[in-house]
Order: sequence, then structure tokens, then C-alpha cells
Amino acid sequence: MVDEQPAAQTAAPGHELRDLNPKNIALFGAALAAIIIAVLAAAYALFHYYYVGESRARPRPNPLSYNEEPVPEPRLEVNPGAELKTMKAEEAQTLNSYGWVDRDQGIVRIPIDRAIAILAQKGMPESSVKNGEPKGNKPKARGGN
Repeated sequence: MVDEQPAAQTAAPGHELRDLNPKNIALFGAALAAIIIAVLAAAYALFHYYYVGESRARPRPNPLSYNEEPVPEPRLEVNPGAELKTMKAEEAQTLNSYGWVDRDQGIVRIPIDRAIAILAQKGMPESSVKNGEPKGNKPKARGGN
């Protein structure tokens, strides 16, 4: 037959004290907190160590240059219409004026209208390359014995 459970000695409500010891739970919590603090301190120390090492490896900036670094590409235009007009005005000024391209070699820039007039008067210069082959060279025959 089935053994019956003996009746409780007291009928007062409560909890069992023999399963968990509050002192052991408190010690476990304290040990866990200490381990977490130790790991955080070690991680901070490692980050600081490697940051200092990386900072020393970087070249020092020139003390005379206190300018901010430029914004990385692509840079956005603040006023695109005005910048386009400025660019077109500069191109028009370059196309319609005289100027030196390379003073040492004697290369100059002339206005485009004047260049067109000179080309119309003298004609196009003959090219030394026709049909992809230099002038005077004849293709060699292929194959055969």
C-alpha cells in the first residue's frame, strides 16, 4: 500500500529554509558583481593600452596647420546654380582669351573664334596616320610558304 505523508508538525504558513541558504545566494551575487567589475576594468585597461600605442604610431600633425580636414568626397554644393554660372564664365573666359599654356615651350592659347578662322584659311593639316596605319608603311602579306 501507499505510505501516507506524515502530517506537518506545525500548521503555520511559511517557506522551507532547508532548500536555499540566503548567505550562499548573497555570496554568489557578490562574487558575480566582483567578476563583472574585474572584467570591465580589464577591458578598459586593454582599450587604453592599445589606444595609447596607436596614438604614438600616428605622425604628429604640423603645429602650423590648424585647419579642419576637408569633408570626404563627394562634397555637396551649397549653391549649385551660382557655382555652375561661375564655372561656365571661367570656361568662356578661357575659350575667348589669349594666354600662355607653357611659356618655356612657347605654347599659347588663342580664342576659339580666331582658331576656327585660321583653320578655315589654311585648311586642316594632313595626318601622318591613315586608316590606322602610319603613312608609307605597307602591310606585309600573310601566310603562304
